[in-house]
Amino acid sequence: MISSINPATGTVVAEFDEHTDAQVERMLQGAVTAQKRWARQPIEVRAAVLTAVARVLRERKAEYARLITTEMGKPLAEAEAEIEKCAWTCDHYAQHGPGYLADMPVASNAESYVAYDPLGVVLAVMPWNYPFWQFIRFAAPALVAGNGAILKHANNVPQCALALQQALVDAGVPAGLMSTVLIASSRVKALIADARIAAVTLTGSTAVGKQVAAQAGSALKKQVLELGGSDPFIVLADADVAAAARTAVKARFGNCGQSCVSSKRFIVEDAVADAFVAAFVAHTRELVVGDPLDPRTTIGPMARPSLVADLDSQVQRSLAAGARLLTGGAARPGPGCYYEPTILDDVTPDMAAAIEETFGPAAAILRVGDADEAIALANATEFGLAAALWTGDLARARRLVRQIEAGAVFVNGQVVSDARLPFGGIKQSGYGRELGAAGAREFTNTKTVWIGPAR
Repeated sequence: MISSINPATGTVVAEFDEHTDAQVERMLQGAVTAQKRWARQPIEVRAAVLTAVARVLRERKAEYARLITTEMGKPLAEAEAEIEKCAWTCDHYAQHGPGYLADMPVASNAESYVAYDPLGVVLAVMPWNYPFWQFIRFAAPALVAGNGAILKHANNVPQCALALQQALVDAGVPAGLMSTVLIASSRVKALIADARIAAVTLTGSTAVGKQVAAQAGSALKKQVLELGGSDPFIVLADADVAAAARTAVKARFGNCGQSCVSSKRFIVEDAVADAFVAAFVAHTRELVVGDPLDPRTTIGPMARPSLVADLDSQVQRSLAAGARLLTGGAARPGPGCYYEPTILDDVTPDMAAAIEETFGPAAAILRVGDADEAIALANATEFGLAAALWTGDLARARRLVRQIEAGAVFVNGQVVSDARLPFGGIKQSGYGRELGAAGAREFTNTKTVWIGPAR
């Protein structure tokens, strides 16, 4: 049984039987059949369907946002923004997908070009933290490229998974081209091994990414892995401290801190550390924790009790090792999976809050003497997803970004994903790229074509 549990109340809101092997078999075969027909459609036709998907998402924004909020707990305003971002991304690929995937001529002594052909049916193993966005950011470029998809969503958001499937069907995506399978995680291995699955994409933890990579690699199947992160938020002495502190609250506590790309380690030069920390704490205390359906709420519950327990363990171990608690530091009593927005100061690189991925509303402050120490500490992690750098010297910023080991660096702003820009990490944060032109081509065969004279 797959259950949807409201994390704000702990109550079961829906239950679903797992799909049987026979049902999964029908979905796989249907996807293969539909994908072959879909790939033969002109790319302009495929792009037009994405425009229709965007329209359906916007028409049902209120319905889908409420579904997201009740299944995983983010405030309603954040859920509405997630749906709008999905719609905008579909519009982007409807407009730019044909250009991203156009044949690329290459100069030679004969007609030659690079073509981008779809790989086939892609298995998408998706997480719960952005239940619509994580799928759409894969699906929009994959579908316009001519692929099909099987969605294995996180089992705490089954209603979102089924709603996504229905939205695509209602927008005109051919029946069977995208199907949702409701199955236990233990059954994913068999799907990966199935010859009808051409490639795999996963957004999730590094531990799960290693398992999926091993399984897909043994079958010689392409993978895109977007995994964990411990993103640094670097504030140098010449930064706009007030702006950095305001942004830090959004960067750490948006979606209750449950994002791979959230800023987690706040690395601050000593000269401005006191001022930054004071402002950061003050703004954090302005957050309103409560019912995510209440428009006054700015931070809702975490998605499930185990996440609360894991985060609290990291906080308590860091405090025991010498960190200093500035605000928060405990779960809220009563129903629901609530944890107080937390800031730890005097964190050292060997503490849990600095070493491990803190997937929840807890920020670690690490103080450094200069920019060189800040960059070295930012890179002293197994992860490499993204980083934020705050400085008033843009010439120096352009030099420093090349030294930061991450898939993305944002200067004087919050790290976000954007349909126009490739997104993904290095090191233990995974490999491959979503979004941008690179994302459109990830699940294609980059085919060299050389045509000599007829004889």
